[in-house]
Amino acid sequence: MTEGFIVSLGREALLTVLKVAGPMLGIGLIVGLFISILQATTQIQEQTLSFVPKILAILGAMLIFGPWMLRTMIDFVQRLYGQIGFIIR
Repeated sequence: MTEGFIVSLGREALLTVLKVAGPMLGIGLIVGLFISILQATTQIQEQTLSFVPKILAILGAMLIFGPWMLRTMIDFVQRLYGQIGFIIR
């Protein structure tokens, strides 16, 4: 196991995490921005108002993107298991 392999494995793991978390974080960001604009225009300054729409949006994103996220993680783990011989050498 070389340094280059460890760096590439870490890079691939980090990119997989970003790809899997990206849709949910993006949708949460968009909904949060929309709720903030709505609160600013209506002058409703209730802090808990933004939580329910964000939670519902992220749950919806998980339902929509869930199969793709699962497939992405399974592919990464299968590639990792495929390289286990090289890792323990």
